[in-house]
Amino acid sequence: MKTTKLSGLRGKALQIELNDLPSLRKINKILPRHCFSINTLTSLKFLLQSILIQVLVVWLGLSIPLSKSMIPFWILYSILSGTTAMGFWVIAHECGHGAFSKNRYLENFIGYILHSFLLVPYFSWQRSHSVHHRFTNHISKGETHVPMVIDGNGINEKKGGKKELELSASLGRTKYGILQLFLHLIVGWPAYLLTGSTGGLEYGMSNHFWPQKPFSKKIWLSKWVNKVWISDIGVGLMLLLLLISSYKYGFISLLAMYIGPLLVVNFWLVLYTWLHHTDTDVPHLSNDQFSFIRGAFLTIDRPYGKLINFLHHNIGSTHVIHHIYPNIPHYHAKEASLSIKKHFPNIYLFNPEPIHKAIWNIACNCIAVYSEKNDGKYIWKSYYKKVK
Repeated sequence: MKTTKLSGLRGKALQIELNDLPSLRKINKILPRHCFSINTLTSLKFLLQSILIQVLVVWLGLSIPLSKSMIPFWILYSILSGTTAMGFWVIAHECGHGAFSKNRYLENFIGYILHSFLLVPYFSWQRSHSVHHRFTNHISKGETHVPMVIDGNGINEKKGGKKELELSASLGRTKYGILQLFLHLIVGWPAYLLTGSTGGLEYGMSNHFWPQKPFSKKIWLSKWVNKVWISDIGVGLMLLLLLISSYKYGFISLLAMYIGPLLVVNFWLVLYTWLHHTDTDVPHLSNDQFSFIRGAFLTIDRPYGKLINFLHHNIGSTHVIHHIYPNIPHYHAKEASLSIKKHFPNIYLFNPEPIHKAIWNIACNCIAVYSEKNDGKYIWKSYYKKVK
């Protein structure tokens, strides 16, 4: 069986062991105190920044005629508008972590409005996302991008890794990579909201809109059940607004101005989460090998460039510190990330590969994992010959 080729991390993550990791107290000491400061006016300023950019983009979109000959321009508009609107997603995400304002009512109101606007159930996602943070890269308790295991025999491992390798072998590298890009970047987000797709077996088949049977209730404990229903109201009202808009202005107009850009927002969301937590060099861990800090340090920062970092509030390039301290506002995350990189260079993960090369490498080669030494460390495997 051939081990997957190493990425730009050059095997660094595979060398990190539990005793290499600092305590939360030690990490806390090396971070500047002001990085934990949450300023509502500063947060509102960045929200206003995203609003003004989106207003400008929508204004440009309104000047494009709705005709077949302009379809290429509408595709470009969807890419542009969805890319800028991703800034709203990041701010709502920050609200969900309590990093937007000390005023929880204001914070949840803004997060609720922004996520509902993007058809995201705010409180439902807040709950599942907190589980994701708690168990990042855990082989059974992880909430997103949990891999299938080859010949696994552990409790709650996602079996089926050998079959997935056989599928990759039958399709070939290119076709399999294209299939994975489609399943993750286009289908992935709605599949996750509706079925908990890519989550660990620990929570069963969950649904972010329906916190009871026939779906699993494990993730929606006590107060979260009512919060799921509250989230549904926001999404329902947005859908009603879209229905009214479609009736008044036509479905084609709705497709061009909202649905197309929303697909691009969802694309960006899955791209970020996939690249944050998946790499050919990055292992998943059993319960014995896992800790919260270890999971956080298995998160990967990547080079998205100044423009995307500006539009998306640095979410892709400062994600390691976000997993250690999700309550640090994005406008302090860059400085905090530099401190982490300086003080813990042997365990901080930054993959310098260009994004397009990194995502193609992951789509083609992150097929299934295997614990060769039965040491609780699950490493990616891939090969493209018939499996015996």
